[in-house]
Amino acid sequence: MSLLRFLNPQGIAGFAASICLALLLVLQKGETSHWKKQSGQFEQLYIAGQATLAGTIANYRSAAETARAADRANAERVAAEQRAINERTQDDFESRLAAARTRAGQLRLRAQAPADPGHGRAAPVPGLPAAAGSASEAAVEGRLPAPDALTATEQAIQLDELIKWVRAQAKVDAKTSH
Repeated sequence: MSLLRFLNPQGIAGFAASICLALLLVLQKGETSHWKKQSGQFEQLYIAGQATLAGTIANYRSAAETARAADRANAERVAAEQRAINERTQDDFESRLAAARTRAGQLRLRAQAPADPGHGRAAPVPGLPAAAGSASEAAVEGRLPAPDALTATEQAIQLDELIKWVRAQAKVDAKTSH
């Protein structure tokens, strides 16, 4: 009889509510277990992602440092090549100037030396009378005077060496290969 007492409408509703609550509790337990499992998987993915990110950052830093080192080495190589070009050009320029000045000095001495057709003979042979204007004047006609000729030669050498220097500097490869 006690069972009949609960079969009234309030008892049945209470019983039904208890069953529903029990079912909800079981479902909630299942959901909790499912989300705990999902949470563990997400945590593992997060940790793996963080490790991958740390590795990527380390790789980028290493690559950047390698690139900086290569750039430094390249800059040193380019500077060394340019210094060598500068020194070589300066040496060539100075030796060419010295040669031109020596040659100009020799020409000046030759022009100042008296004409001695005998070259050391005991009795010099008399020379022909000079025509109107001397031979040296005729040779200089249409040409620059000796000091100006030397200056022009020096400037031509300077320009020539500058052109060589520019061409050599342009050939220096400033690029690196990474």
